[in-house]
Amino acid sequence: MNAKGARVVLADLGTSKGQEAAKELGDNVVFVPVDVTSEKDVTNAMQTRKDKFGRLDLAVNCAGTAAAVRTFNVIRLAASLMGTNEPNQDGQRGVIINTASVAAFDGHIGQAVYSASKAGVVGMTLPIARDLSTQGIRICTIAPGLFNTPMLASLPEKVRTFLAKSIPFPQRLGEPSKYAHLVQAIYENPLTNGETIRIDGALRMQP
Repeated sequence: MNAKGARVVLADLGTSKGQEAAKELGDNVVFVPVDVTSEKDVTNAMQTRKDKFGRLDLAVNCAGTAAAVRTFNVIRLAASLMGTNEPNQDGQRGVIINTASVAAFDGHIGQAVYSASKAGVVGMTLPIARDLSTQGIRICTIAPGLFNTPMLASLPEKVRTFLAKSIPFPQRLGEPSKYAHLVQAIYENPLTNGETIRIDGALRMQP
């Protein structure tokens, strides 16, 4: 999105490499340290967005963890800020994109808690889309398969190779740029709303 001229507030934990990433991406990207479970942190990020760049058009929830995380702070506060936007010709004021996982549909043995948390994100997509429709805000969820994230990067190379070969096609781990491409497509297509979209190379995880 930054390559398309977007002005971005990059929110991540203060211990992350967010500040370095923002500097690499240029003047249109600002890093704000945020713990998404903290209403104060999320409010600060929204205020930074308003102060630096004005309106908020797109919010992407993709906090990664091995356990459940809260997204309600971001959804609620982002929707509040988006609600002040002048609508476009379709009446749209903003778009919110959440991140689940293919584990929401076919989790491994031992993934009951993780799968349930991701299924919860999938399950709330349609009702929240309906709730926010009166404000002209769309909401979708992306369910990634196996992606080349820092969490997977910490695994041994032979494990990463094995995981990549479990994907029907293409047999490689997904790159973050492909996730970003789907975010862009959802944002640009006004009829994508209330839906969860898998991005997994036809992966169906086995027990």
